[in-house]
Amino acid sequence: MPSGPPRHTTTCAYLANCQNRPSSLILGSWDSLFMIRIKGELVSLAGMKMRSRSDRGPNMQNQPEPAINKLQPSSLPISIAGVTKSYGPVKVLSDINLHIRSGEFMTLLGPSGSGKTTLLMTLAGFIRPDFGSLKFGEEEVILRAPHLRGVGMMFQNYALFPHMSVEANIAYPLKIRGEDRETIKARVRDVLETVQLGGYGSRRISELSGGQRQRIALARAIVFKPKILLMDEPLSALDKNLRELMQLELRTMHEQLGMTTVLVTHDQREALTMSDRIAVLRNGKIAQIDTSETLYSEPNSEFVAAFMGESSFLTVEHDGASFCFHGRKLATESVTVEGARRHLLVLRPEKLDFITERERSSYNSFDGIVEKFLFQGESCLVHVRLTTGELVQVRRNLRESNKSVLPKVNDQVLLGLHPNETRIVTGE
Repeated sequence: MPSGPPRHTTTCAYLANCQNRPSSLILGSWDSLFMIRIKGELVSLAGMKMRSRSDRGPNMQNQPEPAINKLQPSSLPISIAGVTKSYGPVKVLSDINLHIRSGEFMTLLGPSGSGKTTLLMTLAGFIRPDFGSLKFGEEEVILRAPHLRGVGMMFQNYALFPHMSVEANIAYPLKIRGEDRETIKARVRDVLETVQLGGYGSRRISELSGGQRQRIALARAIVFKPKILLMDEPLSALDKNLRELMQLELRTMHEQLGMTTVLVTHDQREALTMSDRIAVLRNGKIAQIDTSETLYSEPNSEFVAAFMGESSFLTVEHDGASFCFHGRKLATESVTVEGARRHLLVLRPEKLDFITERERSSYNSFDGIVEKFLFQGESCLVHVRLTTGELVQVRRNLRESNKSVLPKVNDQVLLGLHPNETRIVTGE
């Protein structure tokens, strides 16, 4: 196996050096480019296949595809059944069952070590599971090599070629597929317009901002019109404002192109903003899968409630007919804890209100004293110590709230949680 390329050696020179080796694995260290020689043919990770000149017969040379004005890839559903993967005694994926609809934007969300990246790499073909089935549409692909799966892949570090222009970077997947020059030119032009970087084709990668590099990486991933797009935390290197802007742009592009998209992230807000549905993973298993709104407002466990946003938890009792907090009955419309040994009331900071004594009967109410008042720009976060000893948080939007009636430190307050917002879940 050849050693990795030194930093002063271009990727092209290194690949050329490996052309004469009968079997080689190429790892471009600074670009995270994986190239594998299989049976005399050089293949790379993003569903690309490098053809030899002898493969490009006269029919291929003389029959170019017509120029395409718009990138309109079709999409495929993804079916994952019983997928399991272990490394020694450690099970990183445990009997994963998941159906991703055609054209859906699905996010795999979870903390470090949850298995989300392993699952994405399994979809891409870089990791082969021990058990299970994986279908793209009606085709079983669990044993299919990465370059034969036809998926677009966008990495966290973008993996752009620093020695190539923007145009050459985007054209690379088409060039190694043997597309003719006119088709490549048309596709590159169209995809640059799609990512709103028309006219940037001649620029070097070093001349681009972080957001522009992210768009070029996306353009390269979709230029060959994959039916499935996989993204591994593509926005994590961007600053907060740019990341939020790119979230909206990626979502808009998904709606325009319609390809099935799977995103891996650990950022809850990013997942809530971009996804049709979210699969929350924990310890190699899917803890809950649902729409963004349902996951946030109706978590099925303490873990999901805590992971999907700020929460305070109060231990409640069940008397056989209803739930009670320190002997006071709670009015609730959302309970999923049948048979649980420990029950918790979920308190989202923005769901709690400061109420008056006259309003107490319309809410589940809690008496307390203000301990802290934290100004956070457009909102404030108030820490309230309940008379029963628990600490909870209340968030108020300063634009919508009357600042003159907001409580101060040491004020006695009455908190209200509407029955429609009352959620009781299973404790850990």
